[in-house]
Formats: sequence, C-alpha cells, structure tokens
Amino acid sequence: MTREKTKAWIWGSVALVIAVAVFFVPFAFIFLTASKDAQDSLLLQFSLPKHWQIWQNIVDVVQANHFMLPRAFFNSILLSVCSVTILVFLCSMAAYIIVRRPGRVTKVANGMLLAGLMIPPAVVPTIFIMQGLHIYGSFPGMILIEVAYNSAFTVMIFRAFISTIPKELDEAAIIDGAGPFRLYFSVIFPLLRSVTVTAIILNSVNVFNDFTQPLYYLNGPGSETVQLTLFNFTSQFNSSYNLLFMDILLVTVPMVIMFAFFNKRIVAGMTAGAVKG
Repeated sequence: MTREKTKAWIWGSVALVIAVAVFFVPFAFIFLTASKDAQDSLLLQFSLPKHWQIWQNIVDVVQANHFMLPRAFFNSILLSVCSVTILVFLCSMAAYIIVRRPGRVTKVANGMLLAGLMIPPAVVPTIFIMQGLHIYGSFPGMILIEVAYNSAFTVMIFRAFISTIPKELDEAAIIDGAGPFRLYFSVIFPLLRSVTVTAIILNSVNVFNDFTQPLYYLNGPGSETVQLTLFNFTSQFNSSYNLLFMDILLVTVPMVIMFAFFNKRIVAGMTAGAVKG
C-alpha cells in the first residue's frame, strides 16, 4: 500500500468514526432511554435498561392524551402532502418563468429568493396578517406558511435544473400549437422528474419535522402535529423521559426510513441541478 493510499485510508477511518459518533451515538442513546422504565430513565445515563419495556412504552405513547399521536401523524401527513404538492407545482412554474424570461423583473425575483433564504421570518407581523385574513390557527393557514417558508429553496432547486433545458423545445412546442400550460405540463414538467423527486423528499422532511411553525401558527386541541406531541411528556414538575424519548423515536423513524430508501435519488437530483446549472 502506497503512502498516499495509507493516508486516504486513515482519514477515511477518522471520518467514519466521527460520523458514527455524531449520528449513531445520539440515536443509540434515544433508543436505550426509550426502552427503560420511568424511574431508570430519570437518570439520563448512557446505559442498558435494567428492565426492557419497549412495547409498553410504545403503547403508553400511542394512548397518551386520548390517542393524540395517531391524530398528530394524520395531521402532519396531511400538512406535508398538501404543502409539498403546492410547492412542487408553484415553485417549478415560477422557476420556469424566471429562467425563460430574463430581465429586470427576473433580477428582482432573484433578489427576493436570496432574501427568503437569508432573512428570518417575522412571526408577529405574520400572525397579525393571518388574523386579518381569519386563517390563524387553521390548517389552510398553516399550509400557506409552509409553502411561503420553503418556496425560496424549492425555486432555487428547480431553477438550476430548468436552465439546462434548451429553449428549442419551447419553440417547437409553440410551433405545434401548444399553449403556455400545455407547453409546461406536456413538455417541460416531465423532464423535471429527478429534481422533482428531490424537492418532494426534502420538503416532506422539512414540513414533517417542523416544530416552530406549528407551535406559532396552530392552536387548539386536535390540530397538533407530531412534533408538538413532545409536550405530552414534559412539564414543570414532572417529566417521563422514557415516554418522551419513545415519542422522539417513533417520530424520527419514518424520516430515517425515507432517507434510507431515497438517498440515491436525493443525491442524483441535487447533483444534476448543481452540475448542469
């Protein structure tokens, strides 16, 4: 083995150890704490449970607060599906217009996209606007919030990919009599399959795992998302850490499985947009 290969092997091993420490050690701590009884979990130690009660903790978490977790899963899935559907169609069309019609308006749009990526959202003015529109605390209002907060990133992804599609396709479709909507949905949108999958997965994870926005903009029983169910097991005077960590585990596992299955598609879509853009 040459010296260069030895160095590469050493640095690769170091990177692997760091990755295990950063990602797998916290997950192992969550799993072990979620498997303990209430008294043992209060110590918050990285140790094996004295009494394994994984199934009992799962049942307690699911049944807590009149089966709040199943309702919250339904709410989060509904919120994710609606928000991501709007994001994909709206942002892909916006990116298409930005790429195909350069000019002063496009420069302003690009500036707004950068501002949307860098400037944090203003919560209080947003609440006032939503109250004026009578959508504060409602699911339609929450869907609009998720669309607004994730639109800049989604447009940037689609814009990089659409810029690689030759304009001759547009001209050929127009000559054949295609209107604007037919041109986009019959010619352009089918070519965006890889980047569309990437946008769907990334935005689904962002919306499903969002904690702060539902906390700010949703209120009332029955409208909780999965992240807000963590309040079931923590309070000022009492905390059930075994149930809290079991709830975290149940909420995290679906997203981990999604990344495990679609990791190659995510990388392919991001790489295609970055390289071709």
